[in-house]
Order: sequence, then C-alpha cells, then structure tokens
Amino acid sequence: MSNWTTEEIERVGDADELQIASHRADGSLRPYVTIWVVRVGDEVFVRSAYGPGNPWFRRAQLSGSGRIRAGGVERDVTFSEPSADVHEAVDAAYHAKYDRYGAQIVGTVVGPQVVATTLRLDPVGD
Repeated sequence: MSNWTTEEIERVGDADELQIASHRADGSLRPYVTIWVVRVGDEVFVRSAYGPGNPWFRRAQLSGSGRIRAGGVERDVTFSEPSADVHEAVDAAYHAKYDRYGAQIVGTVVGPQVVATTLRLDPVGD
C-alpha cells in the first residue's frame, strides 16, 4: 500500500523529471541526479537509462533509501524492486509520457533489458 498522498502522487507522477539522491553509509545524502519518473496507479517508478552500471542506480540499490524532489514535492523514500507483473504497465507509462522525445531515447527505459534497472519509490513516514 502506498503512503503517497493524492496530491503528492499526482505532482510527482506529472513531473517531467525527478531529482533523486541516495543515502551514504553515514546517512548523508549524495548529490541529486535528474532522471525520468512514471506513475502506475498509486506507485512511482524510475529506471536507469544506461543499465545497472549507472552510478546513481548502483548507489540507490546499495543504500535502499534516499530523497526525491519532483513537482514541488520533496520526500524521503525507499528504493525497492517492484513486482514482476508491473513492468508492462511501467513500459506503457514511459511511452505515454516520454515518446515525444523519440524512440531512440525512450528505448533506453523500456523493454525487457531494463527490468533489472527498475526501482519503486515508496515514501517514508507521514
């Protein structure tokens, strides 16, 4: 179950870009990285456009938590692996939101090759 408020999930889901920062081992935040974000139902997802070796993605996986900023919302979040049945809907959400940038660019965040680089963002607290 999502802890996003209706307003938060709408604002984050509607934002063209999201800034994401993972926690370091000492609890401090790493610098923010700007990426694309999609909403599927009451859940928020991000994907690494350049595979599992992308530094922000590796750090997010390792830390498991961080902070996001998008659409005027700033929240602490956890990063988790989504259920296997959501990937088709996440692909569709990326296509619907970002196809205007062209197939070559959107192709970096859709399809079976990016399933392993998908993270669900769950708000912490509140």
